[in-house]
Amino acid sequence: MLWSELITDDFVVPMGLSAERFRLEPLGPQHNERDHAAWTSSIEHVRSTPGFEDWDWPPAEGMSLERNLADLRRHADHFARRVGFTYSVIEVPGDDVIGCVYIYPARDDAAVRVHSWVRADRADLDRPLYEAVSAWLATDWPFPEVRYAPRPRLN
Repeated sequence: MLWSELITDDFVVPMGLSAERFRLEPLGPQHNERDHAAWTSSIEHVRSTPGFEDWDWPPAEGMSLERNLADLRRHADHFARRVGFTYSVIEVPGDDVIGCVYIYPARDDAAVRVHSWVRADRADLDRPLYEAVSAWLATDWPFPEVRYAPRPRLN
């Protein structure tokens, strides 16, 4: 099955998810400064999050706001073209960016790959984010198989 068969023209892509302590909204240029602050304050934490161990993001040396903006524009373009969906995780109450969720097709089959991270100082939201996004993907999306990087067990 092809990605285009899963995300058909008539499928209405969810524009967000609301939970008690956070909400998701499509990532875009409007998040640049808050997104940049979130991940640059937590590079080591993000890189150690399940699913990110083999990624080259975030770069250990960081990146400029301008380069981050280009990255956000790329994700917004993917969303608009329906080839991948990236959401900012926004703290509730408030509007601080505290993480990100990536939903992209797997390279090898019809499965969907999902990765998420939260800022180091909001690590307690890692499991609630995973659980909320997992339930959302099961109920509001048309995916027959989701591969969401496993979460560590709570102590």
